[in-house]
Amino acid sequence: MTDGRGGYIPRSLIVPAAVGLVFLLVPLTALVARVEWATLWQDVTSETSRAALALSLGTGAVATAVCALVGVPLAIVIARSTPRTAAVLRALVTVPLVLPPMVGGVALLYLFGRSGWFGALGLPFTTPAVVLAQVFVALPFLVLAVEGSLRSTGVGYERTAAALGASRLTILRRITLPLAAPGIVAGIVLSFARAIGEFGATALFAGNRPGVTQTMPLAIYTAFNGAGVSQGTAVALSLLLLVTAVAVLLLVRGWRPGAAR
Repeated sequence: MTDGRGGYIPRSLIVPAAVGLVFLLVPLTALVARVEWATLWQDVTSETSRAALALSLGTGAVATAVCALVGVPLAIVIARSTPRTAAVLRALVTVPLVLPPMVGGVALLYLFGRSGWFGALGLPFTTPAVVLAQVFVALPFLVLAVEGSLRSTGVGYERTAAALGASRLTILRRITLPLAAPGIVAGIVLSFARAIGEFGATALFAGNRPGVTQTMPLAIYTAFNGAGVSQGTAVALSLLLLVTAVAVLLLVRGWRPGAAR
């Protein structure tokens, strides 16, 4: 069986591939099937839902801006470092991706908690704590996306510009950042999606205070534990997060190099 690009797929892989696809899609189909369409708009626009949605979008936007501010320079440093240094830095950046989110929440709590190194700031269980938790889990997505984009382009153009007398700042502004643009856009979109979907670190470090730290994932969790919003609202918010995830995938697809082929 050909894949349309000249390659061939063994027929024996079709069945397990189909099983894997079904395993991913059926739970989402079950979620959509439980949506109460007659009350969907009411559920999504209830006071608690609007507060959770506004908090998620607001903190997610701020967290994404912070990720871009520190993540793009970090990605450039990794991409232009020696292979050994880049490998070490990349491994450090990847750690939050493989850690359970609750571990990140514990780490932030011990850093900013009352007895932590920066306990005097009084950050835990506040809205800024939500942003910090989101940055911790979302930053690796942006860094790895930008670093991968830069690594694939190489340094040929930058070396040519340097040989022609361009300054490092000019090279960064006129060559490096434009080359990294697809990775930056993809990283920003992925970071935002990860930020608004963050649960574990936020719950432990920021708490679950309606209107202050209760984001959409926390509102969903609260509903299915018998408090706060109704389960109909929880399903509606879950659908909203699902739609956001699909939109993110479409945006990333559109900006990925070679996506038009």
